[in-house]
Amino acid sequence: MHDFGLLRDLVVLVAVAIPVVALTQRLRIPSVVGFLLTGVAIGPSGLGLIARADSVSGIAEIGVVLLLFAIGLELPLSRVLRMGRPLVQGGTLQVAGTVGVVALLAAAFGVSWSRALFFGALVSLSSTAVVLKAYQDRGELDAPHGRVAVAILILQDLCVVPLMLLVPLLGGAGGTAGAAAGRILVSLGVLVALVAGGRIALPWLLQKLVATGNRELFTLGIVFFGLGAAFLTSLAGLSLAIGAFVAGVVISESEYGLQALSDVLPFRDVFSGIFFASVGMLFDVAVLRERPLEFVGIVVGLQVVKAVVATLAVLTLRRSLEVSVRAGLGLAQVGEFAFVLAAAGAPLGLFPARTYQLFIGASVYSMLAAPFLIAAAGPVAERVARLFRRATPARVRAGEPRHEDLADHVIIVGYGLNGRNIARALRAAGIAYVILEQNGEMVRRARARGEPILFGDGTRPGVLHRAGVERARVLVFAIAVPHDERRGVAVARGLNARLRIIVRTRYVASVPELERAGASEVVPEEFETSLEIFSRVLRAYAVPVNVVRREIEAARGERYEMLRGLAMPDLRYEALSRLGVDAQVETVEVEEGAEAIGHSAASLHLRTRTGATVLAAVRQGRAIYEPDRTFGYHAGDVVVLVGTAVALAQAEPLFLKKDE
Repeated sequence: MHDFGLLRDLVVLVAVAIPVVALTQRLRIPSVVGFLLTGVAIGPSGLGLIARADSVSGIAEIGVVLLLFAIGLELPLSRVLRMGRPLVQGGTLQVAGTVGVVALLAAAFGVSWSRALFFGALVSLSSTAVVLKAYQDRGELDAPHGRVAVAILILQDLCVVPLMLLVPLLGGAGGTAGAAAGRILVSLGVLVALVAGGRIALPWLLQKLVATGNRELFTLGIVFFGLGAAFLTSLAGLSLAIGAFVAGVVISESEYGLQALSDVLPFRDVFSGIFFASVGMLFDVAVLRERPLEFVGIVVGLQVVKAVVATLAVLTLRRSLEVSVRAGLGLAQVGEFAFVLAAAGAPLGLFPARTYQLFIGASVYSMLAAPFLIAAAGPVAERVARLFRRATPARVRAGEPRHEDLADHVIIVGYGLNGRNIARALRAAGIAYVILEQNGEMVRRARARGEPILFGDGTRPGVLHRAGVERARVLVFAIAVPHDERRGVAVARGLNARLRIIVRTRYVASVPELERAGASEVVPEEFETSLEIFSRVLRAYAVPVNVVRREIEAARGERYEMLRGLAMPDLRYEALSRLGVDAQVETVEVEEGAEAIGHSAASLHLRTRTGATVLAAVRQGRAIYEPDRTFGYHAGDVVVLVGTAVALAQAEPLFLKKDE
């Protein structure tokens, strides 16, 4: 008779996970935490619905493989290299510093050095899933602390491979020093061969599969490469997870990486959820009752050590103390990959049974607390900055330009893409401006180029005062971090009631709050992007440019009146430019009350007045190329004009309704 025990356990796991994960989502807690709680609830120490945690270990192992495979797909090496110093310096210092501090503390309590280093490796990893979800929900991914935290998280993910290689050595499975060195060399050789072979053969194979036009074949090919790489690394003595991770990185560098990721994500979410639930099953709730003080001490100590080390690592990147503290608190939890390392180290004797239970419990708690700690990071960072009386590092403020004499100028908060474009336009127009930026390295480079830039948080009264906010005419927030924007707007409005405050924000939902805080105008990226998309769709169908403008103005409504004069890009035909003709083609719909009504191009003296020429007029779907002497334009006609940009700009008003 068939044994359906595993199927029963999976049914129980999924049945309990659905309401638990739904509840965590409603509470804005990452689903990873929901799966961990599910495992605790149904495990042997909970309700006992699944008596043996290892009954789903096989599927959980597949979950780890798919989890690391998907993480690899999201980490193309080209993207990693672009992150530069925050990733390499900040991430390396955070990982190495955490390993060192935890190892020293563990050794001080009599733990052997092999176990101490193993504990340090576990604690050094933070939760990419939890942190990204929390920052995304709060709109802080693009904030200074969000960007540097993400860079450090990526370095941590990359460190999983070397840390997995070290676990057998720490557990004594590597034998003598010579044997250990040989094992590492063999492992590295297998990984190099896998990367080199994948980069050569994989693009060719995927191209052939795509050429068949069969979606299932492409997905099978992706899964085969991921599982095959995991199997090969396991034959070489490495873990399945390492091979899957390397395979994902290799695929991500190809042109098919994005499609591969979309195909794998559904599998990853299901199987990784099972893995986290299996981790939760391992936790023995009795440990909390028997050793509560030890448990609380480990949890608090873990989070304090991680927050302090990460804060110091970010400070070396020339970030402000406040940004560093916020990033440090965001990374103060144990991550999902720590469970992978723990599962590899437990069979090697690196984890005494009770210590393992304490680690699992402390890790689960730290992940549960992470969203709340991230929410409290801002106020905590402010208090720490005031305590140390240093909002900015002295080395960055040295040589800072002075702006006490500026008046009627513009203050730009944030020197990202939007901030740089605004500064470029103001410089070209000869308008005085001052930039506020929290990235010390960016400040140094901009100052070397002659930009009037100050280091500091543009949402703080003292920093705004240094920029001359009391004498400024316009303040632009170009940071797109909702919480910081609201605070900055309120502070700036309190310092200068006459100030014109323009805010770039990410979502339309943020507009009312920003306006209540005192913003003069708010430009939501979400809304403006939708306008740009539909304007391009209309222009693709040769809809007259003034009709497109009219639709955009109607959509913006009174709230976006400042943008009503914004000219949309003209409809162009590349054929003319390829022939060397310096001209553009534009269509204009004749409006009721326009000067052109009843006239022809000749009677308007269009050519002599503007330099533009009429190619045709379209009336009721019929093109008129050579109108007779009695022809006169009617409202609703579409006129096709050709000429230079200047000529078209002068001709267009003749066909539009006259201003009253």
